[in-house]
Amino acid sequence: MNKLSQSTIEKLGYYVYLLIEPRTGQSFYVGKGCGNRINHHLLGALEINKNEKEKIRTIRDIQSNGLNVGIVILRHGLTEKEAFEVESAMIDFLGKENLTNLVSGHHAADRGLMKLEDIKIKYETEDAVFEEPVILLNVRNQFSRGISASELYKITKGNWGVDLNRVSNITIVCAVALGIVREVYIPKAWLFLGKVNKKGNKLYYFEGKIAPQKIREKYLHKSVARFWKKGSRSPIKYEG
Repeated sequence: MNKLSQSTIEKLGYYVYLLIEPRTGQSFYVGKGCGNRINHHLLGALEINKNEKEKIRTIRDIQSNGLNVGIVILRHGLTEKEAFEVESAMIDFLGKENLTNLVSGHHAADRGLMKLEDIKIKYETEDAVFEEPVILLNVRNQFSRGISASELYKITKGNWGVDLNRVSNITIVCAVALGIVREVYIPKAWLFLGKVNKKGNKLYYFEGKIAPQKIREKYLHKSVARFWKKGSRSPIKYEG
């Protein structure tokens, strides 16, 4: 494993690279860096590293079989900002589920891989105007584009520190991600999860069903971003 010379480092600037599994020819990691960052992965595989375990495990497996990890420089001569963008685009293209990267790329949620219909929803959506008592549940941290209906319902049911008196009057539950209503449900019951949050509030989940089409058409894919003011951390909003 040869270190890059100072002359090469200065010419490379920031770069984006791929680590390749030599037995399949498939990329298993996308990274950005400068200097000798590209060799640090291989050195790290020889040491105890609590982070990026799957990546290190893959590298060690390759090396233990007497093989070398393939290294490809995808783009070089970049600024750090450009490297973030290229790295993010490549992770989107290859699919994070096919890689050992711990996180998606820079701004992937806001400007990452999207179908045309998602672009239209993001930039052409109207504000939701609610006519019934509604609770908005922000599931952004678990949401991904292309999520199945059953998985979206599962994460929306969740474990929420709701006010039981307030939700008893709620007729509509909206799953929200990135400021957009992703699904609309009719709650049948709110049930105690048997746990409390860090503040000592009881956690509840709801049982329900997808709202009738007439109701969904009013709110689905509408914007509710205005309910989350800058700096607001609560994933729960009540309206009406």
